[in-house]
Amino acid sequence: MTIAYWIVAGLLASFSLYSGVVKVVRSPDLLRPMMAWVDRVPLPVVRALGTVEVLGAVGLLLPPAAGLAPWLAPAAAVGFVLLQIGAITVHLTGRDRRIGLNVGLLAAAAAALWAAAGWL
Repeated sequence: MTIAYWIVAGLLASFSLYSGVVKVVRSPDLLRPMMAWVDRVPLPVVRALGTVEVLGAVGLLLPPAAGLAPWLAPAAAVGFVLLQIGAITVHLTGRDRRIGLNVGLLAAAAAALWAAAGWL
């Protein structure tokens, strides 16, 4: 179970870290080609979502690696599940109906949660 967790959590954390940093540092003009929903959401919300993604990536990897606060990894995975449900909702209510990536990330977050819950 440990190997499965590290593979899934590592991939999810890598993607989320990149995505989160992009949302935090790039301007809306640079985000727009990648994220059609940016115009429908205030910029502080986009920045907050990016910060949540970065913190979630750290929460998936650091507690298990350090052996401290083991409840943080499943909590981060739950956060990613909720984040992806929200993302799918935003995509479906707007012009952008491409949710394949979000469904894949939701599945990865659910798998990370399942694997991390075995540690508790």
